[in-house]
Amino acid sequence: MPMQVQFNSDSSVMGTENVAERIEAAVREKLARFEERLTRIEIHVRDDNGAKGGADDKACTIEARPRGGRAIGVTEHAAKVDDAARKAANTLAQRLERHFGKEARHSHDPRPDKVM
Repeated sequence: MPMQVQFNSDSSVMGTENVAERIEAAVREKLARFEERLTRIEIHVRDDNGAKGGADDKACTIEARPRGGRAIGVTEHAAKVDDAARKAANTLAQRLERHFGKEARHSHDPRPDKVM
């Protein structure tokens, strides 16, 4: 079953053309190697300061749901929503690497890519 991606944002972030498609594509690309092990990814972007502006006021939270596991979420901030999303995707990739790495170390099958 393919991994689902859900994108949510507040209205202040949606000013940019295709922001959802751009960010979703970047996140999918960054997390592609985990796709088989995730049921869904939720991406939330928001502007913490709204119309006031300010440095690093764009936030991106990405939550990944490993199959049969608890959700893993990260939040990053940046001046641009794309940068916040890229940082969050990088951080999440590292967290998933550790999460699945631990899982692999505790499993007794030396070939984790073996198909059931």
